[in-house]
Amino acid sequence: MEPFGLTSILLLCGTCLLFMAIQRKTSERRRMPPGPFPLPLIGNFLQLDTKNFPRSMEKLSQKYGPVFTIYLGSAPAVVLYGHDVVMEALVTQGDEFTDRGASPILTKTTNGTGIGFSNGETWKQIRHFAETTLDMLGMGQNIEKKIQKEAGFLVERLKRRTFDPTSFLSQTTTNILCSISFGKRFNYEDKNFLRFLHLNVERKRIGISPPTLYNIFPTILDYLPGSHQKIFKNTEELKQFVSRQVDVHQKTLQPEHPRDFIDAFLIKMEQERQNSHSAFDHPNLVRSTLDLFTGGAQSTSLVLKYGLLVVMKYPKKILQEIDSVIGPSQTPCMADLDKMPYTDAVIHEIHRCLALVPLNLPRTVIKDTFFRQYFIPKVSLAATYNLQVEIWYTSAIFSFFLN
Repeated sequence: MEPFGLTSILLLCGTCLLFMAIQRKTSERRRMPPGPFPLPLIGNFLQLDTKNFPRSMEKLSQKYGPVFTIYLGSAPAVVLYGHDVVMEALVTQGDEFTDRGASPILTKTTNGTGIGFSNGETWKQIRHFAETTLDMLGMGQNIEKKIQKEAGFLVERLKRRTFDPTSFLSQTTTNILCSISFGKRFNYEDKNFLRFLHLNVERKRIGISPPTLYNIFPTILDYLPGSHQKIFKNTEELKQFVSRQVDVHQKTLQPEHPRDFIDAFLIKMEQERQNSHSAFDHPNLVRSTLDLFTGGAQSTSLVLKYGLLVVMKYPKKILQEIDSVIGPSQTPCMADLDKMPYTDAVIHEIHRCLALVPLNLPRTVIKDTFFRQYFIPKVSLAATYNLQVEIWYTSAIFSFFLN
């Protein structure tokens, strides 16, 4: 009877804990916005199109309104869909929505370092440094000269034959960032450069957004093959590429004459060596350098690609203005844009129409927050999922992961 009694007690305790968990989840759902009913463990995964996640959000918003809840695994996500909701969150209540969230895949690939994925004091230090450094390196005329030089190489290649210019545009934008970060450009046939470019393009293609299965089942998928493993492998190879550039810079560093972003960061690391709270270390240097490429290389090349398509379809008026202001032999510069209102309007219209980043990077609230009639709690750092925001450029989707 004694084993049976012990089994009964354990069963009773387990039942009580399960009941308390269900009650907690039910109470949690009552406080959160409406949404589709989640299944145990997998949440609303079967109701979401992981190949077209924004479209899934659009359909759900039509049924549940601009503020609704979905479950990615066992983690609920509050979704804000639409311009008005986004403006209210980021502008009206912008102070509360300042931190960067950390989904499992971002946590593993960034470890809270860099410009784009850090929070708190680390983010403040790195971001301020990046802004002042890029300004110091000459984001005005100096960077304009780098762009003009690289554009010259691009134009010569475009003259050769008919082809898909996508790879050339990626090489051009990446090389401009190389000159800012590494102090040099690479030959377009350089194998190391082409590998670096390929890894960046592939990382963008695979993506790191919430629909990624790894963000829903990280513990299980850590041991299974899939696209997440390729993301981890590619990220490590990208870090190694940047680390090799850092090693070269350390050997040739002249503190009085910083040549590029890496030089400036190394100098700052030395200045902050005795500061135990400093964010300036090797991991942050490597990640921050990679973030420059993440934020600028592929996105800029995509805008250029769409720009070429627009000019191909509607060439007459914009080419007339370019010929009248710049002419066939002069190199264009930013000062010319003031004399070219139609070209300026076309550039702005391309940016307006292009859904450049359908699902952007996560954010989190810095304190318990009421948004409209709903309560969004601050999430503890120990949570499996931090409160997270995803932005869809055209309709602006935000997803908030709660523990």
